[in-house]
Amino acid sequence: MTTALYRRYRPETFAEMIGQSQVTDPLMTALRTDRVNHAYLFSGPRGCGKTTSARILARCLNCAEGPTDTPCGKCASCIELARDGSGSLDVVEIDAASHNGVDDARDLRERAAFAPARDRFKIFILDEAHMVTPQGFNALLKLVEEPPEHVKFIFATTEPEKVIGTIRSRTHHYPFRLIPTSTMLEYVEEMCRLEGVTVDAGVLPLVVRAGGGSARDTLSLLDQLIAGSEGSTVSYERAVALLGFTHGALLDEVVEALAARDAGAAFASVDRVIQTGQDPRRFVEDLLERLRDLIVVAATGSNAVHVLRGTTAEEVDRMEKQARVFGSRELSHAADIANAGLTEMIGATSPKLHLELMVARLLVEAGAGVGASAGFDTATSLPTQPAAKTASSASPIQPAAKTASPTQPADKAASPPAQPATKANPIEPTTAGLTKAWPAVLEHLQNANRMAWIVVTTASVREYDGDVITLVFPSENDAASFRPQQGVPGGVHEKLRESIIAVTGESPKFRVSVEGTPTAAIDTVPPEKPSPVVVPDAPGDDWAVVDIPGADEASTSSADDNSSSASEVPTSSTGDSSGDDGRYGESVVRDLLGATLLKEERTGPIETVPPADTGAQVLPDAGEA
Repeated sequence: MTTALYRRYRPETFAEMIGQSQVTDPLMTALRTDRVNHAYLFSGPRGCGKTTSARILARCLNCAEGPTDTPCGKCASCIELARDGSGSLDVVEIDAASHNGVDDARDLRERAAFAPARDRFKIFILDEAHMVTPQGFNALLKLVEEPPEHVKFIFATTEPEKVIGTIRSRTHHYPFRLIPTSTMLEYVEEMCRLEGVTVDAGVLPLVVRAGGGSARDTLSLLDQLIAGSEGSTVSYERAVALLGFTHGALLDEVVEALAARDAGAAFASVDRVIQTGQDPRRFVEDLLERLRDLIVVAATGSNAVHVLRGTTAEEVDRMEKQARVFGSRELSHAADIANAGLTEMIGATSPKLHLELMVARLLVEAGAGVGASAGFDTATSLPTQPAAKTASSASPIQPAAKTASPTQPADKAASPPAQPATKANPIEPTTAGLTKAWPAVLEHLQNANRMAWIVVTTASVREYDGDVITLVFPSENDAASFRPQQGVPGGVHEKLRESIIAVTGESPKFRVSVEGTPTAAIDTVPPEKPSPVVVPDAPGDDWAVVDIPGADEASTSSADDNSSSASEVPTSSTGDSSGDDGRYGESVVRDLLGATLLKEERTGPIETVPPADTGAQVLPDAGEA
């Protein structure tokens, strides 16, 4: 029977403490300069050295050569307070969890009144001090505030906020922290060397990760692995099985399957996780950490070995290849999905179901990409109508030559899809010719944009007259997915147009129809008659708007000079351009109608109903733009 590893290697001096320099350095300085306080409060996570530091401080204070920052280890006090010592009569350790009441505080006050039996100070170490009741702390208040010169108090707790403020304010508070990963790795490697134990690659990082920065927890896990291993070697398989982590090879399989969009391999790996009895939540945690590692590797390259402590150069090279296949954007998005899936698993009755759905989402996002998953490609944009043509064809009271649109520079900057100089595979400009080439168009679209292909595969070609393709969709939802969305550039119809150009060289317009309903135009030839002019109300103007006599003739003559027109052109009553005589608005209306202003009455806006035979809305294709 052996002593636990964390007890055999418990530090005996402040110099042997690891990862707590923010505590040990000030304490050693205070000991050297003889500025020791009468009460201390040590707080921090479990297993970080609070009680050990309290014992070391007691050794330093009662050392025969002290007070000193380094105990001699030879005097009676140092020997009794060593890791194998029996304890000193003048150093009293009290478990505050079981001695937390007023009676216990009264007993401590009585014991503090007696002088030390042998040593310089009588030191009281109260472990788990947050368990003391407020009444117990109040009973100790006067003693802690003004103790006898030979009394020192050291409170150790994991929850300092539960220690009442009147006690905290009378102590020197030193916060302990979790030990950094790199420091803990070096420490456990030294422990293995001292114990004569050989560990496989990747075992110690798992032990440190499971320990969570606590030295005691980490050493306990290492002690458990050493005790359960054959001979003097700790195998990676034994460590993974005992600690409950996902095997690195299984994580590699899942990541490579997701990167290759191999749904069969991905779900087979998930089935292995379930069949081996592993917790799905732990698997998702390990997968999320692996995705984090891949993001770090993608960002830092070979320098990731300095960031991912405990990772070998071979593992970094393997993860670098996986990161290149995935891509930085897809990795980040996959990590978001895994994190959301892990959150959804909290309290779930069927974690297996959530795990499988999460893997399905990862496969969909990995196959479609971030941009495609949203239904559009940010690299392309919808062609816009030239502003000059719109204004000249729709506004009869403003000469076309004087119209200048602020959106015109943006239209010039937009780059419409360039048409090839020669057709790739010229087809007959008929319905039969397009139907023959349609499978090739769909294949090209599938390779270019899978989400657009999913929408277009539901449609069938009804007619093609050499300029306009009429597509029929089975439902209104499919047709709505094909139509351009306001504010979303590069819609499905543009993707289809690009594929048709690439396969046939044709640059058609489209008409969309749902089975059993009339055809609605997306892009079509200009109608014979322009749409009626509808001038919306200017901001803050409640006057009714009426058609101006002569507007139909002016609009018709303007439409003959332009190949495209807009259905609505907003104008403003405060615009810079006006008629030839500099008059506009109400003054022009009165002159044209021969009206005389009698009085002003505010009326609501009159809704203008367009004629029945208005024709289809026109959006020119990329070539005309």
